[in-house]
Amino acid sequence: MSALMCIAHRGGPLVNNKPLPENSLAAIARALDLGVDAIEIDIYHIEGELLVTHDRRLGRVVSGQGIITDASLAYLREQRLDNGEPLPTLQQVMALVGDRALLNIEIKGANCVPALRTVVDAFCHEHQKSYEQYLVSSFDHQQLYECLQVLPQVRRGALIEGIPLDYAKCCDALQAYSFNTHLSFLSTELLEDARKRGLQNWVYTANHVEDWTWLHAMGVDAVFTDKPDELLAFNRSIK
Repeated sequence: MSALMCIAHRGGPLVNNKPLPENSLAAIARALDLGVDAIEIDIYHIEGELLVTHDRRLGRVVSGQGIITDASLAYLREQRLDNGEPLPTLQQVMALVGDRALLNIEIKGANCVPALRTVVDAFCHEHQKSYEQYLVSSFDHQQLYECLQVLPQVRRGALIEGIPLDYAKCCDALQAYSFNTHLSFLSTELLEDARKRGLQNWVYTANHVEDWTWLHAMGVDAVFTDKPDELLAFNRSIK
């Protein structure tokens, strides 16, 4: 049985018990130096710009107050992460990651797809990068379907949190590559249905050895983790 694909969740902020802000360029650079298989980030669309951050509300990871989609781009550019970084843009993350790892771009806010298409097309053209370097995921399956229509070259990952009545059927219309499921709602039936549909099984967010051991035994393909250094060590231990 192969090792678990290591995806640095929000850039992998908890390496070596030395926290860096999630979705920061510093955390992403550190995870890349570890040799992770993939980096996962989150995006919001603000006034034509795709900003990399997870929370709908400012104040926990990013300075400032209020809801991010209610703020102006000028205001958001003034805000800082705990390490002093401004909010990264998607272009900055793409440039940093390059071809060192897969980049999983999770759509958080509304109306991201037109800007996402523009950014990805421009970056791939300018830097001669393959669209295979990227995967777009979201709980918003409407936006994933829009991606299928306007950016079909980029693979799609269907995010869910529970166990639907029809298991992984939602992936069919999306022509999804991966079925990204919550650790707490994983079941044999859910995984088996995904396998029958030819889907990769990616699970979020697992940070403990006992969970990785169980997921490996279940035949899961990939794991999103905040502790990529420890997951990579686990993979070495099972070889």
